[in-house]
Amino acid sequence: MKELSTIASLLVQALPYIQKFNKKTIVIKYGGNAMTTTALKDAVIRDLVLLSLVGINIVVVHGGGPEITEMLDKIQKESRFVDGLRYTDKETMDVVQQVLCGKVNKNLVSMINSVGGEAMGLCGMDGGMMRAVKLTEGDKDYGLVGKIVAVNPRIINDALDKGYIPVVSSVAQGIDGNDAYNINADTVAAKLAVALGAIKLILLTDVRGVMLDASDEDTMISKIKIAEIPKLIEDGVIKGGMIPKIDCCIEALEGGVERTHIIDGRVEHSILIELLSDEGIGTMITMK
Repeated sequence: MKELSTIASLLVQALPYIQKFNKKTIVIKYGGNAMTTTALKDAVIRDLVLLSLVGINIVVVHGGGPEITEMLDKIQKESRFVDGLRYTDKETMDVVQQVLCGKVNKNLVSMINSVGGEAMGLCGMDGGMMRAVKLTEGDKDYGLVGKIVAVNPRIINDALDKGYIPVVSSVAQGIDGNDAYNINADTVAAKLAVALGAIKLILLTDVRGVMLDASDEDTMISKIKIAEIPKLIEDGVIKGGMIPKIDCCIEALEGGVERTHIIDGRVEHSILIELLSDEGIGTMITMK
């Protein structure tokens, strides 16, 4: 009986959050361990479907780095990275499109549909959703890695209006030639969150959040204001792969997104814990 009472209390606790987010849009970047472990994948998929069924507009943006690397290994193609971005020549770009727009995207759509949701698989080229130019920084060459210059969310809004969960892969149409471009999935999620007027952007990661001491998860910072970020970077608290994620959160906030979150995708139902509980999880980044 006590267990049933606890369940009832959790459901009551979730009610004001469900009311707050009803008919609002939340963009979730899905990747990392949460995509590779069966139990975690199942938990994420069920979280997405539950949120959609209670009236929250969920948009999923996914990566697929491990799957791309696996396919490149099969064709004996070396994976190379420049400043953390996958160097993408034409052959690699073919694999990126096949894996992201094909295998990974459609597997996610199938999983959502299999547990009672209604998903629609999209890529950044569909409906002119994302347009990009070749990324250039000094004399660095990233290959066919793009920088998004325009976002048209109409096709996503159309899908949301019809009750679908849009599942978006991070490939964009080039406007400086005929090439498609490989885009960092965190960047795509931030751009879409702004264009959709989302209330929240959530980035699933492989760490608990931003920590004062990277080796001690108990030092996680639960809330960071934008004004505090330069000092945290200067002190080496925010470093390495966390910096581009923070940059995406800043871009989303400055574009009008109310809250951004970096949460641990290794924790089952971390999305529900963040959105529908008083405690929350991970690190929240806010304007003030």
